[in-house]
Amino acid sequence: MKQTSFKADVAQSAAPRRGIVAGLVYAFERLMPDPFVLSLGLTFVVILLALGLAPKHSIETILDSWYEGTFKILGFALQMILILATGYAIADAPAVQRGLRALASAVRTPARAALLVFPVVGFAAWLNWGLGLVVGALLAREIARRVKVDFAWLVAGSYSAWSVCNSGLSSSIALSQASHGNALNLVEKATGHVIGLSETVFAPFVYVPTVLVVVVMAFIFVRMHPKAEDVVAFTADEPAAATEHDAHGRTAPATSFAARAERSVLGTLLLLALGCGYLGTTWYKKGFELDINTTILLFLLAGLALQRSPIAYADAIRRAARQTGSMLLQYPIYGGIMGIMIGTGLASTIARTFVTIATPASLPLWSYLSSLIITLLIPSAGGHWAVQGPFVLPAALSLNASLPHTAMGVAMAENVSNMLQPFWAVPVVAIAGIKIQRVMGYTAITFVVSLLIYGAALWLIP
Repeated sequence: MKQTSFKADVAQSAAPRRGIVAGLVYAFERLMPDPFVLSLGLTFVVILLALGLAPKHSIETILDSWYEGTFKILGFALQMILILATGYAIADAPAVQRGLRALASAVRTPARAALLVFPVVGFAAWLNWGLGLVVGALLAREIARRVKVDFAWLVAGSYSAWSVCNSGLSSSIALSQASHGNALNLVEKATGHVIGLSETVFAPFVYVPTVLVVVVMAFIFVRMHPKAEDVVAFTADEPAAATEHDAHGRTAPATSFAARAERSVLGTLLLLALGCGYLGTTWYKKGFELDINTTILLFLLAGLALQRSPIAYADAIRRAARQTGSMLLQYPIYGGIMGIMIGTGLASTIARTFVTIATPASLPLWSYLSSLIITLLIPSAGGHWAVQGPFVLPAALSLNASLPHTAMGVAMAENVSNMLQPFWAVPVVAIAGIKIQRVMGYTAITFVVSLLIYGAALWLIP
């Protein structure tokens, strides 16, 4: 896949445009700093909150928790970067590129772009959040090559469609509560039984709002597209891409042993045999389970099969690696924030505050709202369930409230918070090649709409 960069008409974006949405975009462009700078600001805010509200608020505890969290997240950071890189390699494959081009070829107007992006990306994200993240960015970029649209609007639509991922098959909270013996299966530890996906992902209170968010936001985005005179146009700028030969500095002829080894499928077949053999034996013994490492392995195997030769796959990963710099910078900072919130007890204090005022009917909603706040500070992909779960689940048992509603309230809030928290948007905008500030101006609308839809579903749908 050729590398593409997009250049905005800066003069067009300099003046404020008409309407609420345009005003939000204008405000985010001027008020929201780079995500790395924002993460530093959030660190300062969390330190102040810990000093004032946390039960363990000594300077020594804060410093120790920050240090531990900063480096404890590195394993998770590498997992997330590998999901991005291996997902990119899949989307980079010629067969997938042809599929994306075929989808994009049906688009002639901005309205059709939104009506295509939302169901495609929403379904991909529902299947797997990593797949949805990459497919969304690359589909938006492919459409932008063909149709004159406001590119920030299109990328924001893709990211908004992706927001439903925590209500899908890769939801870490839903999967952990459905997995016997999982370390984060707090329901099983408290009650002795698991909550199957039929009670969470496939329950009406989850899938109805998930579908509604995709459908409603698709039509809202159609209405939100800037007028023709306000569109910030992006044009594909093809740099002088290096050839495969140049990229490796190879001077030996194509018939040399090294060149033949690079193009041979034997290495690919070896890794495919190892990966498929492991998955087959593991799933046969333990049943089908899907976690982060398994997702990475599946993406690796799919990418190898689609790219065919080892050198083609290595080149795809090399291109993907160019998009990961900002992620490498931010993950340790958010790890430090998470460390402070957990180590000082600040996250527990926030969760406990909401639980103490709950009733059987309102507990799932309070679980949802507390998760909303926690996720804005620590975008953890379900990881803060280990902090929030021990407070909301005992409350649900004592109040006889719905355990599936209470648990999925936490996951739904992550869907919503991601529309204001730029952490997960970083890889999207990196692949797309656009500044994040203009994207967040649009996703602020998604935040409001999805906040209401998911909240209403938790309250009204049994």
